[in-house]
Amino acid sequence: MAAAGEFAALVPDGITPAQPALRWVIQQPGVTTVIPGARNPEQARQNAVAAQLAPLPDPVLAAGRELYDRRIRGQVHHRW
Repeated sequence: MAAAGEFAALVPDGITPAQPALRWVIQQPGVTTVIPGARNPEQARQNAVAAQLAPLPDPVLAAGRELYDRRIRGQVHHRW
């Protein structure tokens, strides 16, 4: 949850934290698809907006990468 809070601080007004998080994943080298979960149709629609967002600027990509490396990589990266 701490990582989610840190990422949410990077999010511009007017979009959900999930949208730039999904956009960040979409922009990673080698990623060809992203299949997010959704609890209801509205959340699915909001998630779909991520593909329509403009590419995230380099400072946001770098901050997301740093956050991933610091908080998430050790817990999940070895699984693939």
